[in-house]
Amino acid sequence: MRKILITGGAGFIGSSLAERLIDDEENFVIIVDDFSTGAAQKLPKKKAANWKFIKCNVNKYEDISAIMLSFQFNYVFHYAAMVGVERTQENPVKVLEDIKGFENILNLAKNTGVRRVFFSSSSEIYGDSITLPQNEETTPLNSRLPYAIVKNVGEAFLRSYKQEYNLSFTIFRFFNTYGAKQSKDFVISKFIYKALRNEAITIYGDGSQTRTFCYVDDNVDACLNTFYEDKIVDDVVNIGGDIEVPILDLAKLIIKLTKSKSKIVFLPPLEDGDMSRRKPDITKMKNLLNHELLPLEEGIKIILKTGLYELKHESVEFY
Repeated sequence: MRKILITGGAGFIGSSLAERLIDDEENFVIIVDDFSTGAAQKLPKKKAANWKFIKCNVNKYEDISAIMLSFQFNYVFHYAAMVGVERTQENPVKVLEDIKGFENILNLAKNTGVRRVFFSSSSEIYGDSITLPQNEETTPLNSRLPYAIVKNVGEAFLRSYKQEYNLSFTIFRFFNTYGAKQSKDFVISKFIYKALRNEAITIYGDGSQTRTFCYVDDNVDACLNTFYEDKIVDDVVNIGGDIEVPILDLAKLIIKLTKSKSKIVFLPPLEDGDMSRRKPDITKMKNLLNHELLPLEEGIKIILKTGLYELKHESVEFY
C-alpha cells in the first residue's frame, strides 16, 4: 500500500486530488490543512478506511513532524500555501512563512524515506513574459511578487535536496485552474459568484489582459499520471490551458451562461501582479493526458450544474 501525504488537502486543488487518490484502495492518504484558506466542507465525502484528516500547520515543525515521523510516507504532495492574488499581496510577510514549510517537509522527507515530493508551484513565477508561450526550460522566472518569489524558492529547495540528498521531486507550475470547489478569490469563481447574485462584475483595466484556463479534472488527471506512470521525475511541468481568453470576454461569457443582469464595471489597473498575457507551453502536459482539455464554456456549465462552493453555503439558487 502506498502511504501518501497531501498538505493543503482541504483546498480546492488539494481536495480534488485527494478524492481521486482515495478512490484507489492501494493508497492510504493522510490529508493535512490548517483551514487558513481551505475548508472542512471541501474534504472528501467518501467514507473509507484508506484516508484520514489531521488539522496541521506545516509551517510549524512540531505539528508536521509528529505526522511524518508517525506514518513514514512514501510520497508527499505539498500543496499547502497562502493563495489568492489579493490575499498574498495584502499579507506579503505572511507569505514568506511558507518557506519554513518547505524546510520542514523536505528535511522530514529525506529522513523518513519519502520517495518523491510533488510540489504545487505557480505560473506567477514567470512574471510578465516577453516570449510566449511560457516554456518550462526557456522562459526566465522574473516575477517580483512575494508569492511568486516564495514559489521559486520552493523549486530551488527541491533541486537542492535532490542534489545533496537524492530526494526526487516533481514540480507542477499551475496556471489558472477552475472548478466548483474553488473559493471566490479567483477570477472565474468570483465572476460566477457575482453573476448569480446579479452584482456588478469588476475588471481591472480595460479587460484586454488574457489568461488561459484549465478545468480541475484535467489538472488532476495530468498530476496523477506523473505519479502513477512515474513521469516528470526531477523535472517541472506546466499545468494549464493553452487558449488565451481576454478577461472582458470571460465576464461576458459568464453573464451569458448565467442569464445574469450583472453590469461590468472597470476599475483602474492594478499597480502590480496583473500580467498582460499568460499562456503556457503545455506540450509536456498534453503528453501526460489521453484526452483533450475540456473547453472553457463546458467547464463553466459543469460548475453551474453542480453548484459553486461559495454559493452552496448560501441560500442562493442556481440556474
